[in-house]
Amino acid sequence: MELPPIPPMLATPGTLPPAAQDARWAYETKQDGQRVVAYLPGDGRVLLRARSGQDITAAYPELRALGAALAGTPAVLDGEVLALDPEGRADFQLLQSRMGLAHDPARAAHRAARVPVHLVLFDVLRLGARSLLREPYLRRREHLEGLGLSGPAWSVPAALVGHGAEALRATREHGLEGLVCKRVDSVYEPGVRSRAWIKIRNMRGEDVVVGGWLPGKGRLSGLPGAVLVGQRAAGRLRYVGGVGTGWSAAERDELAALLRAATTDACPFDPVPRVPGARWVVPRLVGEVRYSTRTREGLLRQPSWLRLRPDLTPEESAAELPDDLV
Repeated sequence: MELPPIPPMLATPGTLPPAAQDARWAYETKQDGQRVVAYLPGDGRVLLRARSGQDITAAYPELRALGAALAGTPAVLDGEVLALDPEGRADFQLLQSRMGLAHDPARAAHRAARVPVHLVLFDVLRLGARSLLREPYLRRREHLEGLGLSGPAWSVPAALVGHGAEALRATREHGLEGLVCKRVDSVYEPGVRSRAWIKIRNMRGEDVVVGGWLPGKGRLSGLPGAVLVGQRAAGRLRYVGGVGTGWSAAERDELAALLRAATTDACPFDPVPRVPGARWVVPRLVGEVRYSTRTREGLLRQPSWLRLRPDLTPEESAAELPDDLV
């Protein structure tokens, strides 16, 4: 059966719904992995597509068996690919070693033996010949849970209706990334960043776009001592600060190679920041940083690098300045 492509619905950053509306929302653990839509045509095959629409099936050979899990029933499923640390928590840095290998199946298979992944499924968009996009969230969850998808490398995590404050507190106590709040009557909006889904991060972290760097000194000579980052605002890339901590030696070396390959003479920030010695790059790398607060001008205070986001392009990321700082 030919299954039409469906871009995933996206959540909007926010806070817990008001207590008076708590029963109108379902709460799921926010996963720290790579978002995928899985297409199961019903003949034993599986096709995995990233948010960009790219076919990434070959990057995750251990998920091929999912194609036979529904015994001939075509389906389109929404989920997230995770790599788990020894405590069973999602670790994006581990997952990075598995990403980008869709065009190298032999290398992907080798990495799979060392860093296995797990696919968590949290929505069903199509079942048989029937689209479920206009069905409310709770009905779609009933369909999903009824499929019995519990396998060696995939599962359907629980969702809690109501009790949002308790759910958020539990994610913090267990060191999890956060919570996704989903309105129980919400339909599935393909490709839309909707207010019907709200994501809450336990750490203050945001995506940024790398637009330049400062050379390091001493033992860091020839390597980046800091990267210069920005976020979009009114169609421009606004400078939000320099980030000089958070890398391992290997990560700094990797970043140095990526920056050298993206060198340009033109500053991508508007307006151009006053940063003596800055070297500019084409703004195509997305990273995630954590920080304490912002200045009134929108600059990040005490920023620290968390990770590259090779699964996102600057256009796909949510790297935007808050409205009150534009």
